[in-house]
Amino acid sequence: MFRKVLVANRGEIAVRVIRALREAQIASVAVYSDADRASLAVKMADEAAHLGPAPSSESYLRIDKILDAARHHHADAIHPGYGFLSENADFAEACADAGIIFIGPSASAIRAMGSKTSARKAAIAAGAPVVPGTEQALREISTAKRIARELGYPVLLKASAGGGGKGMRQVDREEDLESALRDASSEALRAFRNDEVYVEKLVVEPRHIEIQILGDHHGHMIHLGERECSIQRRHQKVIEECPSPVMRDYPELREKMGEAALKIARAAGYANAGTLEFLVDRDRNFYFLEMNTRLQVEHPVTELATGVDLVQWQLRIAAGEPLTLRQEDISWRGSAIECRVYAEDPDNQFLPSPGKITYLEQPSGPGIRLDSGVYQGWNVPLDYDPMLAKVAAWAPTRELATERMRRALREFLVAGIRTNIAWFDEILSSPAFRSAALSTAFLDRFERAAPDAPDLETEAAAALIAARIAAISTTKPPAAASDSGSRRGARSVWADAGRAEMLR
Repeated sequence: MFRKVLVANRGEIAVRVIRALREAQIASVAVYSDADRASLAVKMADEAAHLGPAPSSESYLRIDKILDAARHHHADAIHPGYGFLSENADFAEACADAGIIFIGPSASAIRAMGSKTSARKAAIAAGAPVVPGTEQALREISTAKRIARELGYPVLLKASAGGGGKGMRQVDREEDLESALRDASSEALRAFRNDEVYVEKLVVEPRHIEIQILGDHHGHMIHLGERECSIQRRHQKVIEECPSPVMRDYPELREKMGEAALKIARAAGYANAGTLEFLVDRDRNFYFLEMNTRLQVEHPVTELATGVDLVQWQLRIAAGEPLTLRQEDISWRGSAIECRVYAEDPDNQFLPSPGKITYLEQPSGPGIRLDSGVYQGWNVPLDYDPMLAKVAAWAPTRELATERMRRALREFLVAGIRTNIAWFDEILSSPAFRSAALSTAFLDRFERAAPDAPDLETEAAAALIAARIAAISTTKPPAAASDSGSRRGARSVWADAGRAEMLR
């Protein structure tokens, strides 16, 4: 096993990996930009290395700086988390060239499956069903128009590299295609340093269901079932579940999708944790979409439902250990639901809400798991994805898991910035969610409660926060990070915040 691992990421996923390293008695090295100098991950890690200015292009996307940090701190391996360089084959290859273990698949597997176009080719070769579309990136608008006409509108433009809804555009008519292609390509280049975009037929109102796999370097591979990821905003998942409600009535679908996922991954020579994403139509036909060659944001719901620690297995597999779990060892117990908590304003087009968290009380209690990357006093930067935390709830039934999640959200009190916490409670209490009438069009049809309606729970939360603010006169200063491990710093008292601020 490794002696020291560098975590090449930030926020809640960096904290998650650092905790796993601590449990495995492995020393951790955090990396940080100027904006993250006092981050929770830096505070928790055994060592920390500065990468550069806040822009990710000058810090978290700099392969050379990350490798320099790993060498300087004598790290045996690098865990990339998700996003940033996690699906960058050049980074995996550079780690191998430097004699540092990349905790993830090989560079060749990333090249085969990390690009959506090459993954489609691999899926077709493996005999798996795919959404009709191109197997090559679009180079000319004339080609794009011809293919879109053949597929029939609406179509979907998608970035060949990366994910998270970036570089993706729905096109309903030909006159919008050129501008959509230009915008998707530009966004993909900014996000992934790769402007390749391909097109596929848009499947109307499908479920988005993904299959989690684990494979070792000795030829053994299993799947850990599915995650329901149909509730999305602008192609970005916001609520996930394990198991999918559809599997309760059609358990044979899990077996079919699991086998298809394993067939594709084996064909690519894949090892470590990975996720294969599928669309499932109203007739329960499924189509391969893409593979995420990394740990998923929503991995906690699989861990809660199966009892398998995916990050620990990532470490063990990367260290060369065999995967001792067999397919028959995997079972799904109860129901787990996850909500992604963002610093954004649902009442103002979900615009990011950076700033200082002046008060924070996070949920706990039976069946609740919190993966958080923030603390009271932390300044949420504008430079990165505004995710603050992931709240996951487990219970014996989906109905009880939903109520536990609603209870946890009411316990999650944040002041100083706006969040989407109340928005989740509205979704979870809706008849459509409770009846599991899910599809990727769920939020398009979701109607929010009137913003001016009285909310007694919000009033009570505001009163509670105000009372606690009145009782606070001083707080401990936040830690300031440095390469030497310094934890010194200072901040001013944050009393005298008004009630309007508390309601944010």
